[in-house]
Amino acid sequence: EQRSCVITTDRKVVSYKPHVFRLGQLTEPMYISINSEKTGANLKSLFKNNGYSVRDIQSVMGFENPQSIYKWLSGRSLPSLDNLVILSKVLHTTIEDILVVDGDVVFLFHLTWTIHLNR
Repeated sequence: EQRSCVITTDRKVVSYKPHVFRLGQLTEPMYISINSEKTGANLKSLFKNNGYSVRDIQSVMGFENPQSIYKWLSGRSLPSLDNLVILSKVLHTTIEDILVVDGDVVFLFHLTWTIHLNR
């Protein structure tokens, strides 16, 4: 039986197929809660520390207007995965350092052992 890992944010649920480990397979959903307000504050700090204004980021991202960026900074939305990759490059950091995750990533897995005798 193959189950999906569920990653949740404040406003969305996205499903992914489970990862397979060498000695086993994920058998329970993985839950991640991304704090959009703290992520927005973190982005604001990263912009300032790197000397970027909202208009600078707008230009780099190729946006016609800055509304999306202001939504990120206020915590009303999160950047898409594509935009997170661009932001991580522009801000010289990782996606993990941009996003603020509430609590620990919780997942359970069991080891599946197969013994082949008399091959």
